Amino acid sequence: MNKNTFKIIVLSFILAAMSGGIGYWAAKPQSAGKPLAKSAEKPVKLEPKVLYWYDPMVPNQRFDKPGKSPFMDMQLVPQYAEEKAADHGTDVGDGVGNSAGIKIDPRIVQNLGVRTTPVTRGTLDSPLDVAANVQLNNRQVAIVQARTAGFVERVYARAPGDVIARGAPLADLLVPEWTGAQNEFLAVLKTGDQGLIQSVRERLRSLGMSPDLIAQVEKSGQAHVIVTITAPIGGLIQTLEARTGMAVAPGATLAQINGLDPVWIEAAVPEAQARQVAVGRRISASLAAYPGEKFTGKVAALLPEVDRESRTLRVRIELPNRDGRIKPGMFAQVRLDAAKSIATLLIPSEAVIRTGKRDVVLVALKGSRFAPVEVKLGQESNGQVAVLEGLEEGRSIVVSGQFLIDSEASLKGVVARMNGEDHSSHAVGDEP
Repeated sequence: MNKNTFKIIVLSFILAAMSGGIGYWAAKPQSAGKPLAKSAEKPVKLEPKVLYWYDPMVPNQRFDKPGKSPFMDMQLVPQYAEEKAADHGTDVGDGVGNSAGIKIDPRIVQNLGVRTTPVTRGTLDSPLDVAANVQLNNRQVAIVQARTAGFVERVYARAPGDVIARGAPLADLLVPEWTGAQNEFLAVLKTGDQGLIQSVRERLRSLGMSPDLIAQVEKSGQAHVIVTITAPIGGLIQTLEARTGMAVAPGATLAQINGLDPVWIEAAVPEAQARQVAVGRRISASLAAYPGEKFTGKVAALLPEVDRESRTLRVRIELPNRDGRIKPGMFAQVRLDAAKSIATLLIPSEAVIRTGKRDVVLVALKGSRFAPVEVKLGQESNGQVAVLEGLEEGRSIVVSGQFLIDSEASLKGVVARMNGEDHSSHAVGDEP
C-alpha cells in the first residue's frame, strides 16, 4: 500500500464520522431552555364557523354553501356562529322595552346611509289647505207661485241666469176672479161698518191677494184685477216658467230664485284630518279670479257622509258676497285655521314602518345595535307624526336605511322575541 492510497482511506473514515455526528445532532431535540423557531411561535388562526349563507334581501331563505343568490344579482352572505350568539345578547339600560337588538357593522351602517334623529317634543299646529268650489246657497231659495187661477198678461225682460234685486217685477197676471170680490170690498167700505170691512178684507186675503194689493184697492177706490208678480228675494233666477198668454192654475210655479249672499264653498277634507275641522271655525279663501285677495268665512256644516272613492269629508263653508263678485262654479283654495293642540312627541313620518296592524320604529342602541319598538301614533302633518305611546323624548330612531335593519331582524328573529315567541323568520314589519 503506497502513501497516497492510505491518505484516501483515512479521509473517507473521517467524512463518514462527521456525517453521522451531524445527523445525530439534527435529530436530537432541543433543550427546554432554548427558544422555539419563529415559525412555531405563530398561533394557528381558526376560521369562524359558518352556520349558513343567505341573501340579505330574502333573509328567510338559507343555503348550505356559498354562491350567487337565485333572487338578486349578488353573492350570498355568510352567517357566523359568533354573530348569531352575539345577537341574542342583552343591552342593559337601553330602556326600549326590548333587550334584544340587531347588531350591524358600523362600516355597513355608514356605507348604506343609515340616518338617525332624536325624538322631539312639539305641536302640530299647522293650518289645513284644501281645494274647494263655490256653490249656490240652497238655504236661500224662493219659489214664486200663482195663488189663484189667471192668465199671464205680460212677462218682463227676464231669463234664467239673470241676477235680480228683491222686488223686481217678473210677470203681470190677470185674475178675473178678483173683480167681483174687489168691487164687493169697495161697496162695503162705503158703509163704514168696521166689522164687516174687516170680514171682507180677510176674504180677499183668502183669495190670494197680498196686503199691499188690498191697501192699494182701498186707497184708490178702484178694482185691480191685474197683479204684478215680483221677486221675494234678490239673487239668481234658476227657472222662469211664466210665458205671455199662458193660463196658470193655483199653485203653479212661475219662477225659482237662489240667493247669492252668502254663497257656499264646499271643500273636500282628507278623512285623516277631519278632526281639525269644526262647525264655526274661521277660514280664509283665495280665488283664482281675484289673485292676491283674501276672503274670510266660517264652517257652516260638516256633511255626515265620507266619499268612499276619495276618502274625503265634505265641508260646507259660508262666505259673504255682498258685492256679488263671487260666482257659483269658481275654484277656491281654502285654509282652515289649525286646531289648538298640546305639545306631544314628534318623529318623522318616514321613520315609521307601517304594517296595517301595527306601527314599528327602529331605535338606535349603543354599539351599532338597533331594536324595533311598537308605537301608537296620533295626528300627522307636514312630514311629522305625533307619538302617543312607545317612545320617550331624546331617544334616537332610524329615519333611513330601515330595509337593511329589517332584513337583519328577519334573519335574527328580533321581532319574534319582541312578541315573546321563538321564531326567527319574522321581519321588523311582518306580523307573526
